[in-house]
Amino acid sequence: MSFSHRLPSLHRPLVVFSGAMAVLAVIAAIGLVVDDRVLTGAPIWAKPFKFAVSFVAYCLSLAWMLSLLPRFRRAGWWAGTVVTASSAVEMAIITVQVVRGRRSHFNVATPLDETLFTVMGATVVVLWSATLVIAVLLFRARIADRASAWAVRLGALLALAGAGIGFLMTRPAPGQERGVSDAVGAHSVGVPDGGPGMPLIGWSTTGGDLRVPHFVGMHALQLLPLLLIALLALAPRFPRLRDERVRLRLVLVASAAYGAVLALTTWQALRGQPLNHPDGATLAAAGLIAALTAAGCWAALRTGPTPPPAPGPVAASHPADLEHVA
Repeated sequence: MSFSHRLPSLHRPLVVFSGAMAVLAVIAAIGLVVDDRVLTGAPIWAKPFKFAVSFVAYCLSLAWMLSLLPRFRRAGWWAGTVVTASSAVEMAIITVQVVRGRRSHFNVATPLDETLFTVMGATVVVLWSATLVIAVLLFRARIADRASAWAVRLGALLALAGAGIGFLMTRPAPGQERGVSDAVGAHSVGVPDGGPGMPLIGWSTTGGDLRVPHFVGMHALQLLPLLLIALLALAPRFPRLRDERVRLRLVLVASAAYGAVLALTTWQALRGQPLNHPDGATLAAAGLIAALTAAGCWAALRTGPTPPPAPGPVAASHPADLEHVA
C-alpha cells in the first residue's frame, strides 16, 4: 500500500492541526520581516515560527505512527486528539503573548502572564502524557518488519526524553525567586536568557542552552524512521541491507548513538557550555560516541551471510507500507 493510500487512515485532528501550524508558520515568517520588535534578544515572531514548524513535523509524525496500530485504535485516536488539543492551547498562548508584546515562557510578571504560563505548562504535561500513551501503544503493536517497528518505537521514546528536557527549564535560574522575580525559569544555563545566540534558532553562544537537547530528542521522532527509509532505498544496491536482521541491528546502533548524543548535549548544556564551544571533555565524549557507532555499524554489516540478489526493489517492509501487521 502506498503512502497516498494511507492518507485516509491518518489521524484527522493531528493532520488538520499540522495544516493550521503550516499557515501560522507563514504568518510568523511574514512577521519576522515586517515586525521589528525584539523580545529577550530575539525577533518577537521567531518563537511562534519555530514552534509552528516543529509542531508540523511532530504532529504529522504522530498521525502516521497512529495509522500503523492494528489494535487499540480508539485509544490511539483519543491520545492523538489530546495531543492536538493541548498543542493548540500552547500555540494560542504563544501567539497571544506575541501580539501583546509579552514573553510566553517563564513570564510571571503580572497575574495574567503568570496564569497564561501556568496553563501552558499544564498543557505541556498533558501533551507529554498523551505522547507516552502513543509510545506504549506502539510497543504493543505487532509490526512484521522488526527494523520498522523499532525505528518507530525508539524514535517515540527518544522524543519523549527530549520533550522531558523542557521540564528542566522551569527551575528558577540563579537570582530568580518565586513570588519576587518577573521570570522564573530559563532556556540558558550560566548566562541570562536573551544574550548572544545563533541566527534564527537563537541557541546561546555564550552559555549552556537546554533547547539543544530538547530539539535533538524531539526530532528522533522523524530521524529514525527516515534512517530506515534510507536503508530500504539503498537495499537494491547493497545486498546486505535486504536482510531484515541487518537493518534491525543498524537501527538499534543508530538509536543507541542518538540516545548518547542526547545525553551528551544535555550534559554539555547543564555545565553551562555553549554548543559551538565544546571543551575537551565534550569533544572526547563525542569522539567516543562516534567510534562506538562506527564499530557498531561495522559489526552490524559484517554479521550473517550475504543474501542472494533480489529480483526486484525492496519495498514490502517500507515504513509507509506497514500494512503487514499481525
